[in-house]
Amino acid sequence: MSHVVTITTEVRDPAAIAAACRRLNQPEPVSGKTTLFSGDVTGVAVRLPDWLYPVVCDPMSGHVHFDNYKGRWGDQKHLDLFLQMYAVEKARLEARRGGNTVTEQQLADGSIKLTIQVAGGAA
Repeated sequence: MSHVVTITTEVRDPAAIAAACRRLNQPEPVSGKTTLFSGDVTGVAVRLPDWLYPVVCDPMSGHVHFDNYKGRWGDQKHLDLFLQMYAVEKARLEARRGGNTVTEQQLADGSIKLTIQVAGGAA
């Protein structure tokens, strides 16, 4: 039996953040205090292409802090792609942690279909 799942992403897992960065060929994330235009925040800083300031993921709250000045300091599509890759990598990590196998298919509309084969059962 197959199931369709919609995920609302809270960015809480530093390993999945790092995996998303590697997948997107971005620099490794850095943990600690980061200065954004609006002030200092603490979390895992991710450098997105052509963004003036990094985005900072707070694993405790799941929130992502960023200053992109309505797109002038960073294109929203880069953040959206990072969040998509984070969700994919987090799902993959959790599935594998449970002993399951994961296959991935990039769809024409840019979305990603993950199929998880449950260990000892059907997907």
